[in-house]
Amino acid sequence: MEKIVIKDEFIKLGQAMKLAGFVDSGLDAKICIQAGEVRVNGEVCMQRGKKLYHGNTFSFHGEEAVIVSNIE
Repeated sequence: MEKIVIKDEFIKLGQAMKLAGFVDSGLDAKICIQAGEVRVNGEVCMQRGKKLYHGNTFSFHGEEAVIVSNIE
């Protein structure tokens, strides 16, 4: 499982997909999300701007990532 470390309270799903290396661009993320190919915490998510917080997971084509915040 890929760990996405963020320095803020949240990250948007499209940005997280790019950081995880699941897609190459925001446009690719948008297309995949709108096609229902992405799951957040096990459920299909079709919101590109969905906010992901510490502990949230997302998956795409069998690959999974978790959000880890380093805010203290």
